[in-house]
Amino acid sequence: MHYAPEGRTQTAVCAPGECVIAAAYFDHGHIYGMVANLVAAGATLGWIFEPDDAKARAMQMRYPEARRAGHFDEILNDPRVKLVVAAAIPCLRAEIGARVISAGKDYFTDKCPFTTLDQLQQIRAMVALTRQIYAVCYSERLQNEATEHALNLTKHGVIGDVVQVLGLGPHRLSAPERPPWFFVKEQYGGIICDLGSHQVEQFLSFTGSSGGQVNWARAVNLHHPEYPELEDFGEAAMTGSGGAAGYFRVDWFTPKGLRTWGDGRLFIQGTKGSIECRKYIDIGAPKPLENVVIVVTESGEERHEVTGRVGFPYFSRLITDCLERQETAMTQAHTFLAAELALKAQQFADA
Repeated sequence: MHYAPEGRTQTAVCAPGECVIAAAYFDHGHIYGMVANLVAAGATLGWIFEPDDAKARAMQMRYPEARRAGHFDEILNDPRVKLVVAAAIPCLRAEIGARVISAGKDYFTDKCPFTTLDQLQQIRAMVALTRQIYAVCYSERLQNEATEHALNLTKHGVIGDVVQVLGLGPHRLSAPERPPWFFVKEQYGGIICDLGSHQVEQFLSFTGSSGGQVNWARAVNLHHPEYPELEDFGEAAMTGSGGAAGYFRVDWFTPKGLRTWGDGRLFIQGTKGSIECRKYIDIGAPKPLENVVIVVTESGEERHEVTGRVGFPYFSRLITDCLERQETAMTQAHTFLAAELALKAQQFADA
């Protein structure tokens, strides 16, 4: 709930005050990392809207220059605000985004961006009409240097054509620290809709797929009967538009003994080699190294430790897109397709 990584190599891409942003609805701790990385890339936090005093205070302590709004409309009515950043309860994210877009502003939401296909359809239509940006923080790539480094290697053909992407997304449950909505399926959308959206986005990115189909999916509660609407294990298999395969597993079974919240890993198999990302920890190493990338090609084996070398380029690109009306950070089609396939996989699992 409180994992908020900040890029170590961010540089400002705009002057102070040129890109004013507002932060709203702090229902997930991801909001702090989202804001921090935008500010590091040059954005100015002008407004805060959060009914909970403690959450609002935590943000204002970091950014005392930001004004706290008494009502969300204060943000929507300020012509200086170009982008609204939010991490609301998942089922409310589309509704908030619709209000932001209708006010002529861009929107940056925590994942998952939608909990139903109807929400996706509504926002797709609004974006097509208004040309406003509906951006999503798929943080397991966008806020992870190992994954970004691996994507750069893949795009440069280091392992040839990608034939399969395998993603592992284990998380620690920490149930006592979770808010009530976390255990209500209608509100969080299901484990594949939520955690799986990260994995689908990575699958599409590494395979370069412009489409895809869900072949199989499963989501279940295996070990937490005290939370009947919690899904603690999910998995799915899909095929991309170019024929590449994808499989991912997500769960809430990370044990307390691990030195971080989850041993997230990514395996990319290509026609000329493979890449493994050890995102958050290299298990067994004396120090809990993160951002380790292991590359195997016909030339041999390589181990890349990339913390501080890659940064989070998405955030500077998103600011540029807001100012110049481009799609360099992530295309809208890609953003929506990742959400669509995750929702369809969840739907398959629920059937």
